[in-house]
Parts: sequence; structure tokens; C-alpha cells
Amino acid sequence: MKMTLTQLKYAITVANANSMNEAARSLFISQPSLSAAMKDLEEEIGIELFRRTNRGISVTPEGEEFIGYARQVVEQYQLIETKYVNKEQVKKKFSVSMQHYTFAVNAFVEMVKQFGMDKYEFAIHETKTYDVITDVKDYKSEIGILYINDFNRQVLTKLFREYNLEFHSLLECRIYVYMWKGHPLAGKKEISLEELEEYPCLSFEQGNYNSFYFAEEVLSTYEYKRLIKANDRATMLNLMVGLNGYTLCSGIICEDLNGSDYCAVKLKSDEVMTIGYLVRKGAGISKLGQKYLEEISKYKDKALC
Repeated sequence: MKMTLTQLKYAITVANANSMNEAARSLFISQPSLSAAMKDLEEEIGIELFRRTNRGISVTPEGEEFIGYARQVVEQYQLIETKYVNKEQVKKKFSVSMQHYTFAVNAFVEMVKQFGMDKYEFAIHETKTYDVITDVKDYKSEIGILYINDFNRQVLTKLFREYNLEFHSLLECRIYVYMWKGHPLAGKKEISLEELEEYPCLSFEQGNYNSFYFAEEVLSTYEYKRLIKANDRATMLNLMVGLNGYTLCSGIICEDLNGSDYCAVKLKSDEVMTIGYLVRKGAGISKLGQKYLEEISKYKDKALC
């Protein structure tokens, strides 16, 4: 028996559903037929794709890699079918995943404006650090935007190698305190961590991968007296105003998106962060990707370093 496109589609559906029954319903086939097809596929390729328990199924690490390749094969087939069989005009796709950087969103906006949406389909994922990495690994995004520094460099670089990814530097930045302009410390030229002790530090929630190495904020191991975790940038901004909270950032401000009510004040620290882009090793960057990176590179002059 040889692996089929149908089996690949089945495997992707099961991975998305995390349930054989739910996947079978969406595919309009019986659950035993789907289970048998997945067993046959696993036997042929010699790896276990899914772990089966009484509570459902989960994708194995080997399965995650296989599903990533399967998605690419199925998507390429669908493009061929759409263009050459159905004779439809296919839109080129570009997707990027990133940590929560306003300037990276703004660069995406400028890139979309230049290319327009008539011939292109765009996607942007502002998400957790580990998801940025796996999105690129699994072909969900062409480019990932994140930072490394002396603390997380060894751990993240090892992960990049394991996932066959490459990291390229874009911006070198010192650390700034991001807060609303009504904050009691907003008028200072420089702020120490000691001065910030009475105010809540705001940190992005990292889900299951909440190791210090995956934190979006530098100085993640510092013993903060007050710490609040949040999931999105809008909530962060509200907490800055409501509780005089703050977060640590690159100092690159985009008032067009966040408004003019916030400011960045230099932190008294020698810490440096390198913001860069992640791509699959050996993969060429599309014209859309090149333009996106070009837009981000414009912030080199705006970085408060």
C-alpha cells in the first residue's frame, strides 16, 4: 500500500480536531474507517502520529513534523487543482507570526498597502513565543518575528536547529519601560527596576510553554514584587492606564496603532535584545516576505538604542 493524498487530508483533519469522532464527522466517513486509515498510514511510514487515550488523541512530536509536511503537500495540490483543473485565478498567500510588536504589525500594514489584496491573501498571527517558532516550522507562516538575548539565546538557538530553522538579526535594542503618559514615573529620563517595584509588571501569557526562556519580556527571571499576565496587547494597554502597569520593550513606538497616550522610558540596564526573523533553513523568501522585512528594517533608525 502506498501513502495517498486522502490519507494526508485525513491526518491533517484529525490533528486539527484532536478527536477521531469529530474528525470522522467533518469528513463524512465512519470513525472505524478513519481509524483504520490512520493505522495503515502509521504502519507504512513507521511512526506513531497520534497518541490515543480515553480522553481523546494528541499529536506526537514525530507526528507534528509529519503533519507540517502533509499540510505543505495538500496545499500545493490544492493550488494546482484550483489553477489547472478548476481554471480559477489563485491568490498568492503570505503569512507571518510574531511576538507582540506593534512595529511588526505596522510593517505588515505597509506591506499589504503596497501589494493590495486583489491578487494576494494575507494572514498575521500575533501569538506566543513557542507558537511563532512552530508556525514557521509547520509552514503556517513563512516568517516569524521574535527576539533573542544572552539569557535565552542558547535554548532558542538549539530549538531552531532541531526544527531546521534560521534566525537572522534585524534590530539591536536596549531595554525600555513602556507605560501610559499619566504614570507617576513617565516624566523621568531613565528608570531603575527598584523604582518600578510598587507598580505591576505586565507580561504576556505563554500557555504550556511558560519557561523563562520563552518570555516575551527581557529580565524574565527578575523577582517582580507585582506581576500580572495577560493574553493580548489591548488588555496590556488597559492595565497600564487602570493600574499604572508597565512592560519592558524595545522602545520602538508606533503611535499610529497604539495611540499617543503611551511612552517608552529607558531602563537602567546594560541588557540588549536582538529582534530578528525566523525562516525555514534553505527556503527562499517570497517577494512579499522580502518587502515585509524591508518595512521592518526601516525601524532601525527609530529604535531608541
